[in-house]
Amino acid sequence: MIILQLLIYCLLFTAMVKIAVIGGAVNGLYFYPKTVQDQAIELGLIDRNTMNRKRKRFMISFYIVMLAALVLIIGMWNRASIFGEAYWQALLFLEVMNVYDGVVIDKLWVGHSRFWVLPRLEDAPFVQTWRQVLKRRSILALIWVVGAAIVGGIVVLIF
Repeated sequence: MIILQLLIYCLLFTAMVKIAVIGGAVNGLYFYPKTVQDQAIELGLIDRNTMNRKRKRFMISFYIVMLAALVLIIGMWNRASIFGEAYWQALLFLEVMNVYDGVVIDKLWVGHSRFWVLPRLEDAPFVQTWRQVLKRRSILALIWVVGAAIVGGIVVLIF
């Protein structure tokens, strides 16, 4: 059952990203490295205020949806009511999401899809190297240790 739940959670993650870039990759310019963002802004593909507004809107909705889904899966579906149980489940989901984001989203989808190539910036390097992915995922792995405690606490409070 947990594998199915992890799959659903990762599909929700993908859907959130896909919704963010409806209309083209420029709508998700905030996902790109700063140098690519600056070049796109200089070319007039989008302005910085619009990009920042889109980033803020996406991040707020993304964290709310992903947190709510995680709390509901752990508390309602799995009926975890003890902090330790909720914590370990939250940690598993967050770490799997972390790896999924680095490998499936960053390396496979972004790295091998023409969708993410920005117009007039076809040669701009925007795909993370394996070293960059490993560094970022390692840092996030540590952050999710604390994040899982927060999620576990919310689950215990609600359920």
